[in-house]
Amino acid sequence: MFVAPISTEALLEQAQAETLYLNLIEQINKDFNLANEGIDFPLSISPDELKIQLHEKIYRMIQYKFAEYLNLLYIIDVSEIEIKKLDGSDLVILAEQVAFLILKREWQKVWFRNYYR
Repeated sequence: MFVAPISTEALLEQAQAETLYLNLIEQINKDFNLANEGIDFPLSISPDELKIQLHEKIYRMIQYKFAEYLNLLYIIDVSEIEIKKLDGSDLVILAEQVAFLILKREWQKVWFRNYYR
């Protein structure tokens, strides 16, 4: 049964443990490209680097491309309820929290696709 990870680190560790980390990267790349936000994480990217680069990308989108940021959340299907719970007073922290929500939703897609194939 799917249990949502409680942190980015736990999520990435679980993805590696279940040998689905590469699928997670592919899913992230696919959804960002569907949102016309070109991002191409190499399959060789480390979990720490993935976390950092995703955080930076979300931060830049919130600051400079807000409409595209909202479109990305819609395409990835991040929970609107979860987004509304976040405190937007500090953009750096907000971007980190949104990056986690994106990773969590992408992980959910990858996990279910693998589990029910």
